[in-house]
Amino acid sequence: MVLGAALILSALSLFLYNQREASMADKASMNLLPQLLQEIAEQNELPEATEDPNLEDAFAMREIIIDGYAYIGYLTIPKLSLELPIMADWDNARLQIAPCRYSGTLKAGNLVLMAHNYAKHFGRLSELAEGDSLSFMDADENVTQYEVVGCDILDPYAVEEMTAGVFDLTLFTCTYGGKSRVTVYCDRST
Repeated sequence: MVLGAALILSALSLFLYNQREASMADKASMNLLPQLLQEIAEQNELPEATEDPNLEDAFAMREIIIDGYAYIGYLTIPKLSLELPIMADWDNARLQIAPCRYSGTLKAGNLVLMAHNYAKHFGRLSELAEGDSLSFMDADENVTQYEVVGCDILDPYAVEEMTAGVFDLTLFTCTYGGKSRVTVYCDRST
């Protein structure tokens, strides 16, 4: 009985910890979005002569720095009522704040975004279906419209399936327990 009670308390503790992490990530994203939109607008009011020297290659994406982190734009998923800032690079600390670019760029047509499965991040990706729309606004205020063309559950090591560049935009997150990846494939809509 003692072991059973200890296991129940451990499970409850883990659940509460995960809920706290999800809540903090939701607040961070919600607080960042207005700042990001303001920074994007201000950056784009500057004269064209102030080209970003970091954009050496034709496919690079301009970045906006907020609180020491680089952002490349924001993603809107109307069906899930989500508007999320997207960080330029990923690591575990960044994923605690907002969704991140895993690889690729908009111009190359191979952008891959990842996030934790928090309800207010990518936790509801499995609800998307073929034909659903979403959009991405980059730091240059270019808005690209996408349509979901497929959804899949992949092995956690199926990196090539996510980064092959077959789709213009790929979104992914872990399933609960982390044994698989919910993956949504999108192409630009006309």
